[in-house]
Amino acid sequence: MINNPKDTTLPVSKSPRTRKKAEAAPDTATAITTPDASPSAALSPDPLELARLVAQQLDDDKAENILTIPLAGKSPMADAMIVASGRSARHVSALADHVARKLKEAGASQVRVEGLPNADWVLIDAGDVIVHIFRPEVREFYNLERLWENTPEKQLSTR
Repeated sequence: MINNPKDTTLPVSKSPRTRKKAEAAPDTATAITTPDASPSAALSPDPLELARLVAQQLDDDKAENILTIPLAGKSPMADAMIVASGRSARHVSALADHVARKLKEAGASQVRVEGLPNADWVLIDAGDVIVHIFRPEVREFYNLERLWENTPEKQLSTR
């Protein structure tokens, strides 16, 4: 058990191949140090900050009707949901690609993308942030915003 996060040295096991290398280079260290295991290093990015970054990326890429819906305390599936429209399947695909890259750059650990081949409705799941990008007629048909219409704290930002 490690009591101090800074005390993270692990002993090196010596296989026959390792022993030969160690004998050839006697000044080689005999312990491997793992990265600092501080609590802040293990934290993921703030979901609301990720949502803001996604909305900004969508706006920069000329997405239409960008809607940010805070879900914290209202749904266990995520802390924020962003709904936006692209002008065509190609535009939806490009928007999704740029958003997925931006999320990965921002430190979202597991970004999963669904629906990219058809690009009618692309879902990007980044854990605490979910992004839906639609073609306009598909968005109108499914009308996801309707699910959150009667939410008391409907702080929805549109662009």
